[in-house]
Amino acid sequence: MVANPRKPLRLNVGFIINAQIGFSRDFEFDLPILKAGDDLTLKDFRGVTKITRTPQGLLVQGNFTGNAKLECVRCLSEYNQPLEWEFVELYAFDRKSVTESGLMVPEDAHIDLQPLVREFAMLEFPIKPLCKPDCKGLCIVCGEDLNQRDCGHRPDNDSPFAALKQLLDQ
Repeated sequence: MVANPRKPLRLNVGFIINAQIGFSRDFEFDLPILKAGDDLTLKDFRGVTKITRTPQGLLVQGNFTGNAKLECVRCLSEYNQPLEWEFVELYAFDRKSVTESGLMVPEDAHIDLQPLVREFAMLEFPIKPLCKPDCKGLCIVCGEDLNQRDCGHRPDNDSPFAALKQLLDQ
């Protein structure tokens, strides 16, 4: 059950802050859609976050999966890209324990995981998203999606390397 449907990744961790060192609690997520910022919507978002009380702060370990809508670089069609990611971050109790990420336990004892989920999910995006490995792309003459049908156009051999290819064929 999610406490706040508008902010499903905001967790009340006050009881963990006051627990013994070593105490941990798992928070599970299973959402059909998660809006993780203005530029990222994840479908079928699932995961678990384990928060552990340490002497320095709260250790947050997250494992997540979801699907992001991306555009194929070859055929320009939208497709669902499965993503899987994890992270480990420390929310420090005081400035001397702050790590490189600069995270501190908020005074209201509510940690919002949305910025971390968004950041680490976006790191999983492929550099050149492809709808499928053998995507044929678009015809360079008419722009037809070659995955849908063959328009009949064939690439010209106007390449400056065409003469070299002839030498290889000999």
